[in-house]
Amino acid sequence: MTEQPEQKRGLMDWLKESVTVKLSFIGVLILVLLIPSSLVENLINERAGRQQEMMQDVSDKWSGAQLIAGPVLIIPYQKQVKYLDNDQKEKEKNVIENLYLLPDDLHIKAELKTEILHRGIFDVVVYNTVVKISGNFAKADLAALNLSADQLILNKSKIVFSISDLKGLKTNPVVNAAGQNPTAEPAFNGDTLFNNGLQAAVDLSAFRDREVPFNYSLDLKGSQEISFLHLGKTTDVEASGNWGSPSFDGRYLPDTRKVDQNSFSAKWRMLYYNRPFPQQWTGDISLLTNPQKQQQATFGVKLRLPVDQYQKTMRTSKYSLLIILLTFISLFLTEVIRKQKIHVFNYLLIGAAMIIYYSLLLSFSEQIGFNAAYLVASVATIGLITTFIGSLLKNRNAALLFGFILSVFYIFIYVIIQLEDFALIIGSIALFIIVAMLMYFSGKINWE
Repeated sequence: MTEQPEQKRGLMDWLKESVTVKLSFIGVLILVLLIPSSLVENLINERAGRQQEMMQDVSDKWSGAQLIAGPVLIIPYQKQVKYLDNDQKEKEKNVIENLYLLPDDLHIKAELKTEILHRGIFDVVVYNTVVKISGNFAKADLAALNLSADQLILNKSKIVFSISDLKGLKTNPVVNAAGQNPTAEPAFNGDTLFNNGLQAAVDLSAFRDREVPFNYSLDLKGSQEISFLHLGKTTDVEASGNWGSPSFDGRYLPDTRKVDQNSFSAKWRMLYYNRPFPQQWTGDISLLTNPQKQQQATFGVKLRLPVDQYQKTMRTSKYSLLIILLTFISLFLTEVIRKQKIHVFNYLLIGAAMIIYYSLLLSFSEQIGFNAAYLVASVATIGLITTFIGSLLKNRNAALLFGFILSVFYIFIYVIIQLEDFALIIGSIALFIIVAMLMYFSGKINWE
């Protein structure tokens, strides 16, 4: 009758003393802590989404990202087509169609003056700029299109161009072309190449056998990004601005660039060989608005915020499992070496403190920036856990040593976040060293 209680007491003692059972509990606890960790990542995504909503709201009120497209020369021409009348007799009639001609040389220069608008705790980069556009249209190769010069209606020609958000125009563009200075007007009818097209009527009667020079300026504003469409047989673009963290985006990277702390400049020069548009064509009015072709010919500059706290906070949270794992291993080794037991519930409290750390980091980064928030959250969390460990072990030196270990872990993560290009190699080497140290200390423990 006494064997069963003694066996039960023996089993309970074994469960309390077993290193394997303790490690199993810690492993299960780490897995449980993945749940609140994923909730924190969802919170970061939600706040980042809120930031995008605020940026879009500001862009809608100020002006959105601008895509500079054009110009294109449109020359109407007469064409005879055959048709059957009501008596099924074949007849001919004249119809008007358009010849579309892209620039032979296209030069674009844009100098951006940027500023930051604030919407609550969120920032949005906006800019003002005067985009200067010049170049020339070469004489059309009519033979390649089976047209004759007599078919052209040169006095009804138009120069068409566009920006993606017409709200950003601050003055009416005046086009200097063929010795004329027409003011551009919105193209609201269906006979336009662009969704937000502007057109200027020009009379090319005196330029039948000559190239047509042009130049105009766009005084406009936009936000976050400015892009250009490669339409010239030769396209030269020069962009500069007082912004220190640009991102050159799109199909073509600049040939030369210079970026310093407060400004940037970049130059592109592209030939028409890798351009998805022909130099001239007839009939197809949707060619330049084809999304796939337009994407292949678009390039420009994104004005990134110097610190994206949500991206860095998300990257930091990705290491939460590693931090919790290393912290629990360090705490367990401290427990074994000092032969002082720490209850699993205390592991849970320490894990909760490390999860709340990311909530602190997120909330403070929105107010004071990522770097300062990382320092505040790290010092607060390390101080809390160190004090708690000191009260458990009743040993100040052991608690300070544990606090130093935690500090090393958080500094390690901070370095990885800052060194984007070398994060993998630095992280791999550091983890190798950590595992080697754990192997060394675990070898000195009598696991029996």
